[in-house]
Amino acid sequence: MLGLTEQEIDARYDEIVSFAEIGDFIDQPVKTYSSGMYVRLAFAVVAHVDADILIIDEALAVGDAVFTQKCMRFLRRFQEHGTILFVSHDVGAVISLCSHAYWLDKGTLVQSGAPKDVCAAYLTANYESQQGVSAAPQKAQNPRMPSPPPRDMRLNFINQTNLRNDIEVFKFKEDAESFGKGGIEITQVSLCDTEGNPLLWIVGGETVVLHVHCMPHQEIFSPIVGFHIKDRLGQVLFGDNTYLSYMDSPLSLSYGIGFQAMFKFQMPILEKGDYSINVAVAEGNQQDHIQHHWIHEALIFQSTTTSVSTGLVGIPMESIQLKVELSDQQ
Repeated sequence: MLGLTEQEIDARYDEIVSFAEIGDFIDQPVKTYSSGMYVRLAFAVVAHVDADILIIDEALAVGDAVFTQKCMRFLRRFQEHGTILFVSHDVGAVISLCSHAYWLDKGTLVQSGAPKDVCAAYLTANYESQQGVSAAPQKAQNPRMPSPPPRDMRLNFINQTNLRNDIEVFKFKEDAESFGKGGIEITQVSLCDTEGNPLLWIVGGETVVLHVHCMPHQEIFSPIVGFHIKDRLGQVLFGDNTYLSYMDSPLSLSYGIGFQAMFKFQMPILEKGDYSINVAVAEGNQQDHIQHHWIHEALIFQSTTTSVSTGLVGIPMESIQLKVELSDQQ
């Protein structure tokens, strides 16, 4: 049925069984399989058919992380010579895997284009479908105090080799694409040193503090501020939010009383390229909340030189050693 002869099927049978990893169930009727085992076997068969085009419909939504990563590795290899139509609600997988995206709603094309842009629009619509249309951003009534002049963090370092990870930070994009109900406005986002001074340059591996300034436009109880750092494809590298730190003592805020969230972390060593920080402020808890202001690409920064040798980011090592182990006879 898939274009293989009986001899070709027999030759590939052991590889299909090994890829599926469903053990003794391979000899059981398929009607006894769980949905996960069914998809595992189906994907294993597809992976060993000489196809030019593959249609993958939510096939990665089941199965454990190990099997999912195995499937992703296969799909990336397949892309070198074939075409994939990948259907999924997992925007992270779409951004990571696809070169072009189409957003369909009840069979109607809503938007097409770069995966990062289409997924951002889909995310906005998904929130608005649950809590209503986003409100127009309001401008804070109280002017902000002038920030200290940015400082070039590189001046503190003696090491000036071409492998140092120099990261240039650009200004907060007040007009960046955003959505939300508008009960709280994010008024400023900056990467600072531990003294609170905004930075124009950062060295990968050093401690930084992300400041997110917010202004309530109504009475607010239990605000949650969070961020994601993404690469140029929109893949999330890491992020966090304030919920767990304040779930037992949530803040209650009045109209016009500004507040800020501060996230202190060690900046990873980044590959060369462009990166962005998405920031958001909501009200409620992790499972049930109102999204007041979400800003895509609020802060842009660019890694210009790097020592990353593999992976998306490099984590600073506390130590790296080579140790010769001598045998008892030596």
